[in-house]
Amino acid sequence: MTATPDVTDVETRLEALVDTAQRIRRAIESVIEGKGDVVRLTLTVLLAEGHLLIEDVPGVGKTMLAKALARSIDCTVKRVQFTPDLLPSDITGVSAYNQQTREFEFKPGPVFANIVVGDEINRASPKTQSALLECMEERQVTVDGRTYPLDSPFMVIATQNPVEMEGTYPLPEAQRDRFTARISIGYPDPAAELEMLDVHGAEQPLDKLKPVATTAEIRALIRAVRTVYVAPAVKRYAVDLVSATRSSRDLRLGASPRATLHLVRSARAHAALAGRDYVIPDDLQELAVPVLAHRVLPSLDAQGLRHDPEQIIADLVRQVPVPDSR
Repeated sequence: MTATPDVTDVETRLEALVDTAQRIRRAIESVIEGKGDVVRLTLTVLLAEGHLLIEDVPGVGKTMLAKALARSIDCTVKRVQFTPDLLPSDITGVSAYNQQTREFEFKPGPVFANIVVGDEINRASPKTQSALLECMEERQVTVDGRTYPLDSPFMVIATQNPVEMEGTYPLPEAQRDRFTARISIGYPDPAAELEMLDVHGAEQPLDKLKPVATTAEIRALIRAVRTVYVAPAVKRYAVDLVSATRSSRDLRLGASPRATLHLVRSARAHAALAGRDYVIPDDLQELAVPVLAHRVLPSLDAQGLRHDPEQIIADLVRQVPVPDSR
């Protein structure tokens, strides 16, 4: 006979989750002004045990957002500046011969951290980008036949400029599919930009940012998110949304089964941040574009009509029937 979950215990965990998330959000927003939705999605990806791709034009705060999240949590952080001459071993690590012990020793690369900030990831060659494939999916690194597990939590936050920018390489499909969500920060509104001149003009607010959560707290929040209930009808709705991308005439490559998994995980985190212990269709609808759009490829006809993936996914969300709430 299955024991009934303690309602009080569930409520306590959700209250702790919301309180910790609010502390982190306030810390980030002290550096990134006027981007509450972007910060919320960033926290959603963190609690969903995912990875975040921040794509936008230079100078809008992509790296600043990644650094602000990293500094808000008392955990290990490593930054990698992706350049055309970067090698895969510069990311994963390398085995070096020790003259004293006469043995090879593994020198861990920057990927061995709780949060890895990859700056301008599409400036490195596809060969170097592929060094992240194993660690992002399996949370481990294999070097010279030996496998090294990565600590939890583990999150890759990568920034990139649009592919049209000079000196960039497009991310391979397998690499894009491993990112849980893609966001664009966009230009700030005039009021936020004026405030930025006052705050950032005199000092660097990132230097004042102190950790407001520990690694143990983040692990506890991730465990709490895993317990958020997803009804069978809502799971079917997630599958229907992803399946719609595979049959759409506007797309020549639909989303993968991994996309379905990421969508449901993100919906759990989104619901928990809202103080709910269950997922509703609205969670999936709100996350469909950032979670699915970067994984699909528009057809030639859609490109000719200038239909971007975000618009196509939004249209599909409106077309797929919403399950009955009863």
